[in-house]
Amino acid sequence: MFDQEDGELNVVMGVLFGIIALVIAFVIGLGVFKMRSAAPSAPVVAAAPAGAEFAEVEEVGEALAKVYFGLGQTELPADAAASIATVVAALQAEPGKRALLSGYHDETGGAAINAEVAKNRAVSVRSALVAAGIPAERVLMRRPAVTLGGGDAAEARRVEICLQRFEHHEIPVPG
Repeated sequence: MFDQEDGELNVVMGVLFGIIALVIAFVIGLGVFKMRSAAPSAPVVAAAPAGAEFAEVEEVGEALAKVYFGLGQTELPADAAASIATVVAALQAEPGKRALLSGYHDETGGAAINAEVAKNRAVSVRSALVAAGIPAERVLMRRPAVTLGGGDAAEARRVEICLQRFEHHEIPVPG
């Protein structure tokens, strides 16, 4: 009689532990699902202005010009006029090329804020080139990049301008 009761007790305990294990697994799974859906997969960066595009291509060659910005600044600095003029002259001399702007930022501060500042710096340079008569479709931007600046803090707060010939298969992806 006791053997039968022990067997029944073992079955009941096994079922009870199985249910408890399923409930724990469900709670853990639900927690992981909520964490994944709440956490953004990439830093949130505001969309580029109308007509601005992010080119998904690598830079080729050295930068034609570099524009350096102050800490946290996104407005075009006064000494940028010479760099803008150099790029405008080069683009007018080579109608088959486009300007590729690369905004950089250092590792200090929040990643999303730094990316936004770097993007806005590139937008400032882009606006200056368009205001100087360069068609907007000839001025492309790469997504912001982190740099250590080679030990010089100003190097991390720059926009590099390269001239590149884009092939037909290198289609810029809208930002």
